[in-house]
Amino acid sequence: MSVSVIRRIASPKKAIATAAVVTAAAGMALTAAPAHAATPTSDPASAQAIARQMIKDPAQYEAFHKIVSHESGWNVHATNASSGAYGLVQALPAHKMSSAGSDWRTNPATQIKWGLDYMNSRYGSPAAAWNFWSTHHWY
Repeated sequence: MSVSVIRRIASPKKAIATAAVVTAAAGMALTAAPAHAATPTSDPASAQAIARQMIKDPAQYEAFHKIVSHESGWNVHATNASSGAYGLVQALPAHKMSSAGSDWRTNPATQIKWGLDYMNSRYGSPAAAWNFWSTHHWY
């Protein structure tokens, strides 16, 4: 074989081998990078777990759960386009939740705390708020 024939055969093999090494290295870099867990702000199950810890009475939790499921689907960032109501409990105006913490836009615990305080002060409990919601479809 001539040198030019060997070069023509060797170059594609070298390019393929180089590509394989680069791909493998990239794959190793991707698997070596830490996985980012879903933040509580975007994970309905995490928000529900936080609420379950904050609301000890099962009946009150169930009522709170029903309201939040209907209002926001447990989406911390849920926004009502027509009214501007925001968050898990659809506070209106949204900035009222700042009384529970400066992280009210993203923290489900802050939104839950504010929602519980609202339900307790306005209706007496989440269960009473749910009774009102069941009749009026708002609270």
